[in-house]
Amino acid sequence: MEQHVTPCEDSPPPLMYRVERPVFNEAYLHTQLLHPRERSPKTIRQRLAQQLHCSSERAKAIALSFLPILTWLPSYPVKEYLFGDLVSGLSTGVMQLPQGTFAVISLMIGGVVVREAPDSMFTIQALNGTATNTTVFIDTEARDARRVHVAVVLTTLVGVIQLVLGLLRFGFVAIYLTEPLVRGFTTAAAVHVFISQLKYLLGIQTPRFSGPLSALHSVTAVFSDITSTNVTTVIVGVVCMVVLYCVKDLNERFKKKLPVPIPGEIIVVMVSTGISYGLSLSENYQVDVVRTIPSGLLPPAIPDFSLLPNLVTDSIAIAVVGFSMGISLAKIFALKHGYSVDGNQELIALGLCNFVSSFFHTFAITCSMSRSLVQESTGGNTQIAGLLASMVVLLVVVAIGFVFQPLPQTALAAIIMVNLLGMFKQFRDIPALWRTSKIELAIWVVAFVASVLLGLDLGLLVALGFAILSVIYRTQSPKSIILGQVLDTGLYCDVDEYEKAAECTGIKIFHSNSSIYFANSDLYLNALKEKTGVDPVHLQAIRKARKRKLKKESAERESQNHKSPQKMSAVVKLDVELGVTHEVVAGGGSQNHLEVQGNGQVAETHTESDSEETRFLEPLCPVHSLILDWTPVNFIDSVGAKAIKLVIKEYAAVDVCVFIAGCSRTLLAELRTLQFFTGVATPEMVFPTVHDAVLHCRRQTAPPTIPAMQ
Repeated sequence: MEQHVTPCEDSPPPLMYRVERPVFNEAYLHTQLLHPRERSPKTIRQRLAQQLHCSSERAKAIALSFLPILTWLPSYPVKEYLFGDLVSGLSTGVMQLPQGTFAVISLMIGGVVVREAPDSMFTIQALNGTATNTTVFIDTEARDARRVHVAVVLTTLVGVIQLVLGLLRFGFVAIYLTEPLVRGFTTAAAVHVFISQLKYLLGIQTPRFSGPLSALHSVTAVFSDITSTNVTTVIVGVVCMVVLYCVKDLNERFKKKLPVPIPGEIIVVMVSTGISYGLSLSENYQVDVVRTIPSGLLPPAIPDFSLLPNLVTDSIAIAVVGFSMGISLAKIFALKHGYSVDGNQELIALGLCNFVSSFFHTFAITCSMSRSLVQESTGGNTQIAGLLASMVVLLVVVAIGFVFQPLPQTALAAIIMVNLLGMFKQFRDIPALWRTSKIELAIWVVAFVASVLLGLDLGLLVALGFAILSVIYRTQSPKSIILGQVLDTGLYCDVDEYEKAAECTGIKIFHSNSSIYFANSDLYLNALKEKTGVDPVHLQAIRKARKRKLKKESAERESQNHKSPQKMSAVVKLDVELGVTHEVVAGGGSQNHLEVQGNGQVAETHTESDSEETRFLEPLCPVHSLILDWTPVNFIDSVGAKAIKLVIKEYAAVDVCVFIAGCSRTLLAELRTLQFFTGVATPEMVFPTVHDAVLHCRRQTAPPTIPAMQ
């Protein structure tokens, strides 16, 4: 009588999984069940025709990929986004006026122009009345003009490099910028920007530093000149920081009640500019202000390309750092706001901006951390905010630059520092990564430390190298386990972790979460032998030891037989009536016994020597089958394939069969390309699932069925 459990009315009945099929192996699947499609390889002409095929839909898709603004601008939500973009654009534009886009890029370009146009090239000696009295001075006008030419040519070359890399789809390297690397790198960039603003906050003058340890040199220079701090400058900067922080806190606390965020940056800039102008902070208290802002635009001109050979290496470094900074911040904001970024599009955009604008005497641009944070925190939603910020800068340069001449530099430093707080909150990643992933924590720390100490260019290379090494390390130290079957299911789990998972008698199922290639094939085989406890070399040694022992014992018996001649006496008594079987007694050294059976026939039974032979023929270990679970294996190379075939042969020599389970069709295609299924390896030993392999092993080793006696 069967009992059926009635499920609760509130819960649906459980889904049942019932499949009845034969055990499949790869030979059957490939020849009988699966029929690969016959595909003729495409010629080069066909491939080119497919790639160069042109249609209206393809042209539209290409245009939209190069100009993504066409996809969202027609549906721009004016009521929802316009005010936030307006406030954000004004705030960002005002901040952009007195400083360069990104401090690290500015330092890198500054180092190049100083190297290519040093002061020593523009020294002039002037006579003072007599031939013996001369005065040496620097022609600053010629020096600055030369440095501008160097910066313009450098910008042109940076743009060309970025544009070419974008067209060659080099943006794929952005996938190697993992989140821990990006967050460590951008935190280090925030440290560089923060350090660069210290001298403006304190009102002191320090030299510029670039290259490795530049951050430490800058901090040392600030603290060595700390006694010359301008107290008024510090007061203005601290007040601006407090006001701005409070405004941002109010915006965060009441963001659901406020129709639009309070434009704290604009308020700080306007109030500090008015106070500076009214109190004459620059003249009366020596507060450093923006001062003269050049007005007007220079006419376009062709850069001096004769400087190109000396600038190639520097241009590559600046192009890579600029792209890395831009894509890193883009990834952070994309993750925060739920959209995706295209690395190739970023390269093309940066390249076009740098190349075209260089003909108008502009500076190499990249994504500014501080301005981006200001734009995002003040309510910016789209690129309209960036467009408005550019229009503000253009308007100031052309017409109203004089309005912002009294703006204190310390107020701008305060705005930048407050907006960097969001980046410094990324230090919270350290305890979180410590709990979740030590390897990702190491990537974060290496990216941060290397970028702070070596600079963003070298630090990025070190971080990328370390991230790639971490991938190699993971393949070199995978987790290897032995699987066991969960009772009455086709599921197989780690026997050390789950109580319900039990090993199959005589079968070891080995699972390692890595691919098999030249760098880890030996490690894979070592882990296989260690976890299963079945080492073919050790078993072969045991077999050879048994052979030597048997040979020695046989020699000793033969020696004894030569010393004492063999004597045989047999007494056979037949008692037909009682049906008794009597033993035939063999004299000394006898190796055989004879039995007289009830039917009168004599049967031979083996004793001592045969027991030795039987003991030699016993299995060397209780395991008769090994199953390699290749579910996590993504690829295998020729070295790995040869190693697996070798270990199959080694185990076959000690009567242990090796089977493979869970191969993907892609992996099987690779194995066929590598001619894996020759010799000891055949498709019959490959199964689609672990359960198929287990059932095959059980049937193969099951004892033969003995027919019942009639």
